[in-house]
Amino acid sequence: MRINIMSRPKYDKNQTVFFLGGLGTIKNYKPESNTWNYAIEMEMGPEPYFGRLGNETTVLLDEADITGALN
Repeated sequence: MRINIMSRPKYDKNQTVFFLGGLGTIKNYKPESNTWNYAIEMEMGPEPYFGRLGNETTVLLDEADITGALN
């Protein structure tokens, strides 16, 4: 019988993290394939001259793709 014990997530909800492509805030996470998968809402940039069309982008990243945390 094989038992797979997964480590705790490295980052927490509402924590600001950085990654290749920008900064963002962790909104949710879940275990997936022996790692953690994070839903990260990217930081809002300056408002363009034509206004905002919608919410900022949310990206899904594996824990290895997150470079570090700011807080």
